Amino acid sequence: MLPLVRRIRAWMLVLPVDAVILLLPVLWSEHQWKATVAMAALSLALLTGGGRYRARLHLSVLDELPTLLGRLLTAAAVVALFIGTRYAAESVTTFLGNVAVAIGLVVAGRVATTAVITWSRKRGLTRHRLVIIGGGPVALELVQTLDGDRRYGLCVEGFVDDGDLHDAATATPRLGTLADLDAVVARHEADVLLIADGAFSERDLLDVVRTPACMPADLLVVPRLRYFNTATAMSDHIGSIPIMRIRTPSLRGPYRVVKRVFDVVVAGLALLLVSPIIAACALAVRIEGGPGVIFRQPRVGRDGREFDCLKLRSMRPTDEHEASTTWTVANDDRVGPVGRFLRRSSLDELPQLWNIVRGDMTLVGPRPERPHFVSRFSQEFDRYADRHRVQAGLTGLAQVSGLRGDTSIADRARYDNYYIENWSLWLDVKIILRTFSEVLFARGR
Repeated sequence: MLPLVRRIRAWMLVLPVDAVILLLPVLWSEHQWKATVAMAALSLALLTGGGRYRARLHLSVLDELPTLLGRLLTAAAVVALFIGTRYAAESVTTFLGNVAVAIGLVVAGRVATTAVITWSRKRGLTRHRLVIIGGGPVALELVQTLDGDRRYGLCVEGFVDDGDLHDAATATPRLGTLADLDAVVARHEADVLLIADGAFSERDLLDVVRTPACMPADLLVVPRLRYFNTATAMSDHIGSIPIMRIRTPSLRGPYRVVKRVFDVVVAGLALLLVSPIIAACALAVRIEGGPGVIFRQPRVGRDGREFDCLKLRSMRPTDEHEASTTWTVANDDRVGPVGRFLRRSSLDELPQLWNIVRGDMTLVGPRPERPHFVSRFSQEFDRYADRHRVQAGLTGLAQVSGLRGDTSIADRARYDNYYIENWSLWLDVKIILRTFSEVLFARGR
């Protein structure tokens, strides 16, 4: 029974309680049940950020109150605005009265659930196994704080670090070096990693915390300048040490399904709308350069898999070897007026909408490159190969940031990896909107 209890997580308690409380106004305002359900659904989406609810390390309803009230009031304003456009003012007044009661009850519910979570942590019913990365003075302070206070729900298994001198070794065992982190996580069944101070490089750190073995674990970081204020939505603290919770790239699992549905719907509609434009461009290409309007070229996609990327032909290469290994530029003599216009306007990329529909690509992601250049750039540029953690995209953050054509490959890799680490559906929407601006003003190659 006890192992089963220990599998219970905060979201399993907090979210159902919030949901039930937000739906309570249905009991005394049955005629507004649709508004109440909409308010509850929107509130839960805002409170979780579209993901899974995670309890803070330092539990305090007062710390959460500004964010809690702000998001509940935002949800209420959206639903009230909709009601106001369709019904009489009395309906809005009634709804807002119900919202006031519901918000008060939600706060009371959070007080109760916070008390339950704190009680569970103190008695060891809720424990997360923690491995600290780094063995310096900060790591030692963290170990001492966590050993003396069970309210954080973290059980320190030990630390990993390179080098020989480690302050934390006086309080907890050293489990290995940074290179051993995968094995340490598996052996100790750790579900939380905390990056403190130690003898390791940031580059090595990036590699080890994003492996398949470490990805499921929550990733926490002590800010480098920890004495400065770190009051953000993702901030927390253990004792007097500020802690930042790092988002795990979420382009796998349910989020990948959401992104795929978004891709199919948008790309399918776009393909129908722009088919006359594609036909007109294809005719112009045929007139200028003869047959062979669609150009198929092997490109590297997710996890290094190759696929045929479709484009409207803007120039005719001498042979297949040249097409695969030559870095073409805008002023190539073989690019005619039609090809130059297609490249500058990015209209030559429109057939890739079909690549998206059939699953080779996504709307937003790192632009795909030819196998020859992927092999070369992976050796020359830091973290270039990490771009292939996700599907290649029709457009991307690098492209709408001015990195198209003959521009810095290192910068493109940095922008692409930033996109992967910070993905959200709203970020995709923003990049698509910025892409329209790029195409409209022909800021192409």
